[in-house]
Amino acid sequence: MSNTVISAKNVWKIFGHDPVEYLKNLPEGRSFDDIRADGYIAGVRDVSIDVGRGELLVIMGLSGSGKSTLVRCFSRLHEITGGTIEVDGQIIGDLSEPDLIDLRRNKMGMVFQSFGLLPHRTVLENVAFPLEMRGQDRHTRRDRAMEVIQLVGLEGREEYFPRELSGGQQQRVGIARSLAIEPDIWFLDEPFSALDPLIRREMQDEFLRLREILGKTIVFITHDFDEALRLADRIAIMKDGAVEQCDTPDQIVLNPATEYVAKFTEDIDKARVVHAGGLITPGLTATGDAVQATATVQDLARLLVNDTRDGIPVSNGDKLVGAMARKDALDILLQAS
Repeated sequence: MSNTVISAKNVWKIFGHDPVEYLKNLPEGRSFDDIRADGYIAGVRDVSIDVGRGELLVIMGLSGSGKSTLVRCFSRLHEITGGTIEVDGQIIGDLSEPDLIDLRRNKMGMVFQSFGLLPHRTVLENVAFPLEMRGQDRHTRRDRAMEVIQLVGLEGREEYFPRELSGGQQQRVGIARSLAIEPDIWFLDEPFSALDPLIRREMQDEFLRLREILGKTIVFITHDFDEALRLADRIAIMKDGAVEQCDTPDQIVLNPATEYVAKFTEDIDKARVVHAGGLITPGLTATGDAVQATATVQDLARLLVNDTRDGIPVSNGDKLVGAMARKDALDILLQAS
């Protein structure tokens, strides 16, 4: 089975009168503003991106950048204007309505910024609701709902109503409801942005714990770069419907592809973001004790200052994967340019 779960190729989503015909006649190189001047809005502009199995891809950008529109295209909540999107090898634009519904019900879980809980139903009933829509019997859906309620730390509150819960607890209900169907793919659209900073941090911790347990393929939308850096395997930064750069957090911080991306990273403390694994220099050899690839420059600060080696071996677990130049790491530690 392919390791690619979602594959988008040259995807466009244009809003306006007869966008398909407009796209057919669109001159190459037409900008977002040019398209808007023509009376159309390019929600997604010629995006090609793959999401790997078990990957956590964060899509970020300012309001109106197209991140939510792109994810809605992934699940065909929006019909795309051009290009193709495959999910597990199926072109979702070719699916019949029943097959599309089946895909969403059985493979996709979605969590949005607005909790969307049913106020007249208890926590248990809210979490079991998608299973009810699937037609599962009451006993089966109750058992599954209780499993995920326990998983997200709400055991003992299953008979509470949404109004009796804090914002963070309501968000946990939304997460539990999306997990109840055991989705392979999990879409989260700014799920924590309505929470206060302390609860938001706790929810990020909880999310990372769930991710470790469940191993889902996750597409996570945020406009918060710190949140993206904390959660992502890769980050796709969008502007005016297009992807400016898609890369690991280390590479986005170290090697921003555009001036726009550089603006996102300019105030970031690189030492707490960049890992030893991201500083491996091809062809460099080193001897002595190795550092772990997952260690940040900040984690290694004392070693970097006291060590005298030009190169430091880097390992992933017990396996040696390369070496990093000590000077490169020190430059980041000292915020040298």
